[in-house]
Amino acid sequence: MRFEKGHKENTRRRIIDVASKRFRKDGAAASGLAGIMSEAGLTNGAFYPHFESKEALVREAIVSALTDQRASLEQAGAAELGIEDVIRHYLNVAHLHGTEDGCPSAALLPEIGRQPDSTRNAYEVGLGKYVETLASYLPPSSSSSRERAMAIFALMVGTLQIARAVSNEIVAAQILEGGVQAALLLAKT
Repeated sequence: MRFEKGHKENTRRRIIDVASKRFRKDGAAASGLAGIMSEAGLTNGAFYPHFESKEALVREAIVSALTDQRASLEQAGAAELGIEDVIRHYLNVAHLHGTEDGCPSAALLPEIGRQPDSTRNAYEVGLGKYVETLASYLPPSSSSSRERAMAIFALMVGTLQIARAVSNEIVAAQILEGGVQAALLLAKT
C-alpha cells in the first residue's frame, strides 16, 4: 500500500503531539507506548519505524513542547505584550489546570533530570532558546538580561509546581499571584 507524500512525517508528528500532551499530563514514566499509539490512532507496531526507543520519543516530545512554548512567547512579542503580560499568562489558573497543554518544565522537571544526557542536553538547548526570548522582554538593567530571565523562569516554574501541589483553589491562586509579584520584582531589577 502506498501512502501520500509526507504521510510518514505527519504520522511521526501525530505521535509526538500525543506523547507530548500525555507526558505533561501523566508523566513520561507513567505513559505507556501502547496508550500513546492507541490515542494517535496507530498500532504498537507503528512505533518503531518512527522512533528507536521510548527515550527518543520522550526527548522529541520535550523539545517539541519547548519549541511550541517559545513560539507562543514570540507571538506575545509580536502582539507587543510586555513582561507583566508574559508573566501573568504563565502564572494563571488556566495554566494551573492545563497541564497537558502547558509548560513542559513545570510538568516534567523531575523526570527530565533522570533522563539520559542526550535528553537533558536537548532540554538545555530548548530552555536556553526560551530564556533568550524571555530576556528580550526585560527592560535594560545593569545586570544580565539572560540571568534575570533564567531566574524569572525558574521562579515561575516553581510557583506553578507548588500551586499545582495544593488542593485548595484559593491558596493556589494566592501562590500564583505571589509568584507574579516576585517575578515582576526580578524583572525590574
